[in-house]
Amino acid sequence: MKPQIGITEAHLKNSIAILSSILANEMTLYVKLRKFHWNVSGESFMELHKLFEGQYKQLEESIDEIAERVSKLGGKTIGTMKEFSDLTIIRESPNHYPAQKDMLRELLQDHEIIILHLRKDVDISFEENMDAGTADFLTGLMEAHETMSWILRRYLD
Repeated sequence: MKPQIGITEAHLKNSIAILSSILANEMTLYVKLRKFHWNVSGESFMELHKLFEGQYKQLEESIDEIAERVSKLGGKTIGTMKEFSDLTIIRESPNHYPAQKDMLRELLQDHEIIILHLRKDVDISFEENMDAGTADFLTGLMEAHETMSWILRRYLD
């Protein structure tokens, strides 16, 4: 049954497409955080190991909320690595194991890329799709990424 929530079917489809892309980005960043968590070494090993774990756990919650938002809007949630990899804008680096500072820089860059896209998606959701709920949801997600990037940036200052 299609939701009757005051958003046209075309706008719902647009919101679902935006959310699917965001879900792909979150999943890709989640996997990268896990990889870095497993492979970090050096002087600040435990601190960064815990930092990366905290961030991927935060993303786990966001990932589930994004998937639920897609469902609330009447869509089907993507869920395969192929679908994620086809939609993500986050770059992966197979067989690459960076040093601590490079891990921090790469994660910071990924968060900032996501923030820039979320900022645009908030505007599109509100102004074009007339979907204030998704705009509000994405604003909260953007603020979470701003906090995570701020923490990473502090390590690099």
